[in-house]
Amino acid sequence: MFSLNAFVLTALAFTVFGVNAESHTVHFTNNCGFGTPTLIQGGRVLSTGGDFTSNGPLTAAIAYLQTGSCGFNGEGCTLIETTLVNPTSPGSGSSTDISLIPPHSFSVTSGFGYFNGCDKSGADCTNANCPTAFHQSNDNQVQVACQANNVNLAITFCD
Repeated sequence: MFSLNAFVLTALAFTVFGVNAESHTVHFTNNCGFGTPTLIQGGRVLSTGGDFTSNGPLTAAIAYLQTGSCGFNGEGCTLIETTLVNPTSPGSGSSTDISLIPPHSFSVTSGFGYFNGCDKSGADCTNANCPTAFHQSNDNQVQVACQANNVNLAITFCD
């Protein structure tokens, strides 16, 4: 029979040593002097500039600088697409990219980089012809992958 003392000790061990729950933070830096950094997932605004932390995977999220001329899903603006997820097998972790596939188009210099894992991995887009962005749906080489647990993402505008 499982005693109350054993239950308390088990609960205490989980509290002290922690359970490695998945978590990811998206951080924005807006150096433009205008606009509102926006993070959306599934039609829901998650952030308008402040850090956003997901308790679990953050899948199919988009980010852009709302300058007043962007559509709700970033139409007409530079779009950053991300999925932040702990890998369960090789190649199944996080992936982030910049998209200029119409109806998206270059609006402001935009970039991203992973931190707390895969540091120094990321991409910047400084003009409408940037080679680090999707221009067509088959530009898969511009995706930046990360195979680290609990990786975070920094997004910068106008740097």
